[in-house]
Amino acid sequence: MLPRCGLGPAILGARLLVAFALPSHVLAHEAHPTAPPAAAAEAPFYKENEVAMDKMMAAMAAKPTGDIDRDFVAMMNPHHQGAIDMAVIELRYGKNEQLRRIAQEIIVDQMQEIAAMKLAIGEPATDTTPAPTQPQVAPAAHDHQHSGMQMGMSAGMKN
Repeated sequence: MLPRCGLGPAILGARLLVAFALPSHVLAHEAHPTAPPAAAAEAPFYKENEVAMDKMMAAMAAKPTGDIDRDFVAMMNPHHQGAIDMAVIELRYGKNEQLRRIAQEIIVDQMQEIAAMKLAIGEPATDTTPAPTQPQVAPAAHDHQHSGMQMGMSAGMKN
């Protein structure tokens, strides 16, 4: 015959389970953590990254149209553009050469996926414009030049 467990040990066990489970449960539902206190040199990186994330999240909140495929593309394009924007920021501020190469690959891959998704729903892929790697001096600085990607990437890769 098995020994009978009393109510006391069961309550103690439940309390321990809750005590250990609660912190991870609370942390799992926190909002995105704020950027750590940054030195003056890091502040522009964190600010630009926050702007890119906010822009991406706002653009992903597309209203449903009833066409699942178009709605998917409407939500995924800003997601992919956000990845491009964050990769550009890494190229602008990052020092790790391996991560900079990965960022370059992300830019190319995400641009290709945006183009492929647009083509899949019958939209032209030519209006995909990635963010430059350097801040623009004037809004029309990229008119009648090579794409902003080519101009910005060459400047960003020289860093």
